[in-house]
Amino acid sequence: MSTQHDGPHEPLIPMPALTPDALRAAVARIAPSRLPALTQHLFEATTHAQQSQSLAPLRAFVHSWAVFVAIQRHPERANRLRELERIVDAGSQDPAEAIAEIHRIQEAARAEAGL
Repeated sequence: MSTQHDGPHEPLIPMPALTPDALRAAVARIAPSRLPALTQHLFEATTHAQQSQSLAPLRAFVHSWAVFVAIQRHPERANRLRELERIVDAGSQDPAEAIAEIHRIQEAARAEAGL
């Protein structure tokens, strides 16, 4: 992955492969403070996958972190999402528009990640 970007609207990094190792490397570069959460989530997903003899927990892990990376690799998108989440959490205004925009950001991130 290259960290070069040509302008303010270019992603910080390319979208990584949808594997735990690639997602971990991407998170380490764009949001290193989230590595402990990723590591914990991966441990829990692996444990649940073994207990249930199903890959569903690992698929959910990959899906969740792929969306996170797809959002965070665009700083403007990530900042807007945090702003919208603050609006919803504050409860001082009707959150309907903010919630709708959050859904649009998440859908765009899923599409970008190929999910």
